[in-house]
Amino acid sequence: MGEDGLSIAASQEVAVQTTNLRKVYGKLVAVDDLCLSIPRGECYGLIGPNGAGKTTTLRMLATLLEPTDGLIRVLGHDAEEELTAVRRRIGFMPDDFGVYNELKVWEYLDYFATAYGVPKAQRRKRAHDVIELVDLQ
Repeated sequence: MGEDGLSIAASQEVAVQTTNLRKVYGKLVAVDDLCLSIPRGECYGLIGPNGAGKTTTLRMLATLLEPTDGLIRVLGHDAEEELTAVRRRIGFMPDDFGVYNELKVWEYLDYFATAYGVPKAQRRKRAHDVIELVDLQ
């Protein structure tokens, strides 16, 4: 790390990078000029009060919400230009499933695997492997 405690070694791959990320809803600025550079393999948290823009930021990083301005790169892929490539490389589990409240875990995984075009023969095995990996059996 550099003297500022924020620098990333040149040889270390950047997993998530934002440049001047901004999201505006009418007159409300939810995220303003966010610049992040998170190295691959790091655990990074967003901490702040309600309304600080944490959820909005995560939704933009997950390509579920389009930024008003700025750039997002995930594992070298531009989130706006290479949306599918980004979505294939990330996972996003919100604290509220929204319209999917009634789904079982394996149904949720199967639903999104279908949406991403995973062949039926592979979906069940992948869902089983993931459920086993995180000990949700």
